[in-house]
Amino acid sequence: MTETWTLHPDRALPADPVTRPIAREIYAATRDLPIVSMHGHVDVTAFADDEAFPDPAQLLVVPDHYLTRMLVSQGTRLPELGVGPADGPGFETDPREIFRRFCAGWKHFRGTPTRYWTEHELVEIFGVTVRPSAETADQVYDQVAAAIADPAFRPRALLERFRIETITTTDPAWSDLKDHARLAADLPGRVLPTFRPDPLLHPARKTWRGDLERLAAASGIATDTYEGYLAALRERRAAFVAAGGLATDHGHLAADTTPLPDDVARALFRTAFDAARTGEPGISAQEEAAFSAHMLFQMAAMSAEDGLVMQLHPGVLRDHDPAVAAAFGPDKGYDIPVAVEFARGLRPVLEAFGHAERFRLIAFTIDEDVYSRELAPLAGVYPSLRLGAPWWFLDAPDAMRRFREAATETTGFSNMSGFVDDTRAFCSIPARHDLARRVDAGYLARLVAEHRLDLDEAVDTAADLAYHLPKLAYARP
Repeated sequence: MTETWTLHPDRALPADPVTRPIAREIYAATRDLPIVSMHGHVDVTAFADDEAFPDPAQLLVVPDHYLTRMLVSQGTRLPELGVGPADGPGFETDPREIFRRFCAGWKHFRGTPTRYWTEHELVEIFGVTVRPSAETADQVYDQVAAAIADPAFRPRALLERFRIETITTTDPAWSDLKDHARLAADLPGRVLPTFRPDPLLHPARKTWRGDLERLAAASGIATDTYEGYLAALRERRAAFVAAGGLATDHGHLAADTTPLPDDVARALFRTAFDAARTGEPGISAQEEAAFSAHMLFQMAAMSAEDGLVMQLHPGVLRDHDPAVAAAFGPDKGYDIPVAVEFARGLRPVLEAFGHAERFRLIAFTIDEDVYSRELAPLAGVYPSLRLGAPWWFLDAPDAMRRFREAATETTGFSNMSGFVDDTRAFCSIPARHDLARRVDAGYLARLVAEHRLDLDEAVDTAADLAYHLPKLAYARP
């Protein structure tokens, strides 16, 4: 390939000649709307410190588990991609060599959303002019490196360039939120924290006792009793609200929210707490699952009090390969989707708070079977429930189209949360939102072509999905 690498303006729009012109018009109306990124995992220190990105490999390859997992599937080892402990065997320290391995494997991303996001970043953001390959790796690296050396590519400057109106980070319950305090002074209302208590709600985890101590230190409340544990969680939630937080984030395996009698929950907490001193869970796997479900209900009850939007995205078997997770750390052990049951699982919370004015639950899934069978009917009737956007493995063109087709007829557009990008890769955010807007334009164009919507309604709906619905779904009560 010798010509300059460019991207087709109609990429991801319908191929059908009837709907494509309509989709172009709808997409044009949303293309330049501000980005509201209400669920993500970019490290808050990137914005607080506002330092230059270190190198192209650390920016685009090392932190992106979508990208690294594909290369691993083709035989590349994680240490060869700069992932894992730096003192481990085979750990690659040369960023250029890491980038070469990525470029050499470019063909493996054909047909994947990672390909779409990454080529958008390379061409539209960094001005790369040649397609990645083993032969062009150094040229691509140099073009990205030259771009990020410019102060205009610092994280805060990119907030402006990407038109990011609001972005949320995901922070542990014990976070001191000092970086967010700095940002509130410099960029008020722009970068907001999200409360993530997951490690504290699973007593069988090896880190549980230490995490309870972190919670106690951050809250100033002893966590050696069940009552103190709940009080400390409430205090930290209040601190997040004071720091501008709008939501909580829960990534449990199941969607079960069945509460336990207080005396049973108290006894399980005491047994687990005492056993944790010896490194043993103390309670069975069934009891641990019951306690975690109970705590999801407690988190919902607290949300009904303090107004933090509750985000629930269950159904991922974390660390499918425990040896890889032990060697290379969290989010590296091949997380794999599993089936989830929502209708019965969410029933206790929806019975208690489904009509509560101060409660909002956004449910995400990567189990496509439940869209039309469970989640769309639930979100289509309970006023406190919103249906989250396609997430993780479903954050892909065809999966997003399937989502619209499976859910819209039952839940409508107004009961959806709008798009969330759920990413650690900061520079992929505009690419992800752009893809969602293109896919939505294509779906809406079909409704127009079939005379099921007028064009002005389709344009209005596209703007809702891209911008207005996320703001409404995460608004303070």
